Amino acid sequence: MDTALTQRLETIWRMESPVLTARLTRLLGGDVGRAEELVQDTWLAALERWPSQGVPDNPGAWLMTTARNRAIDVLRQHQRVAGQHAQYGSALEPLPLPAPDDSGALEDDIGDDLLRLMFVACHPVLAADARVALTLRLLGGLTTEEIARAFLAPEPTIAQRIVRAKRMLAQKQVPFDVPRQAALPERLASVLEVVYLIFNEGYAASAGDDWMRPALCDEALRLGRVLASRLPAWPQVQGLLALMELQASRTAARTDVTGHPILLPEQDRTRWDWLQIARGQAALQQAVALGGSEDPYVLQAAIAECHARARRAEDTDWARMAALYARLAQVQPSPVVDLNRAVAVSRAQGAAAAWPLVEQLSADARLRDYAPLAVVQGDLLAQLGRAADARAAFERAAALTANGRERALLQARAEALAQG
Repeated sequence: MDTALTQRLETIWRMESPVLTARLTRLLGGDVGRAEELVQDTWLAALERWPSQGVPDNPGAWLMTTARNRAIDVLRQHQRVAGQHAQYGSALEPLPLPAPDDSGALEDDIGDDLLRLMFVACHPVLAADARVALTLRLLGGLTTEEIARAFLAPEPTIAQRIVRAKRMLAQKQVPFDVPRQAALPERLASVLEVVYLIFNEGYAASAGDDWMRPALCDEALRLGRVLASRLPAWPQVQGLLALMELQASRTAARTDVTGHPILLPEQDRTRWDWLQIARGQAALQQAVALGGSEDPYVLQAAIAECHARARRAEDTDWARMAALYARLAQVQPSPVVDLNRAVAVSRAQGAAAAWPLVEQLSADARLRDYAPLAVVQGDLLAQLGRAADARAAFERAAALTANGRERALLQARAEALAQG
């Protein structure tokens, strides 16, 4: 199979597999595991046929028709089995499945099916790591191997995590639907959390040799855009989308040609994606107009916009950013938010003003092994002229991080201080 065809097929799979899984899950009454199996079977049939016969003019329709027919066959088979077992008593009958839904065109309601699948994959009955893995598998179109590679976990571990997640959904009989209005805020919070976890791992990889994993950012952004299109009146959805758009706009400027990190103050801002920034700003404005100015995602997006507004690093409105962090700390108390506020204070008022805030955070047990705290300490100590202490702080930060690129950067900063 030539490279161009392989790439085209990979793109088709990424685009169509979530739609197929969502539709089949609805046809099969919420059976996510069976739906995914049928989607895989459908894709294998495509891979056997298309290289020799050619890719159809509308590959999505071909896949949907084939997958849908397979799902209907499963339902009919189930109904035959149920009829055969009826003579032995209802106790031996399989659980009923809905009849196939043959009404409407193939394209009807696809967006709603995707939304339902998102709420199923991110259901709170699952642990956070299981929600992330299942979401990437079902809605991101990523293989188990790709998910394992992205999170630096053994492939069997990820596979078991996904299997257990699907088993848990079946055991708990999680319905294939969007929660009713009263339950939507809590369930939506779980969905947004998963999407943002995926984005953060892509934006700043927690471990490994890569500073970023853009594919994960792309998947999170795609999921965020689906949510925003289906739930346009929810400010927290618009806020998260704005935050991701604004942060992702810096991707091209965050590394050099060798993959080494470039910190925000040194980035070439002409390489930022200003169209993406405009999209983020529009989503932020919509979130605020919907009354979400106090939502944590909206506040974080407003902070990201402070960077986006500054065409030069020295034009950044650090005072406004410090005020936004202070408000975020009230809405969503967190030592990490307090640490970020201290950084903003240091840029707005100087290292001496921020150092007492950081010293106070140093006593917080939750940040004992948190590499960014040591980085901030190193930055402030260097600004205060305490080179030896700053070097020790950067060395400690390097020892604490699991990301190879970040470790190299921190070690270089420590060595630079040693050389005076």
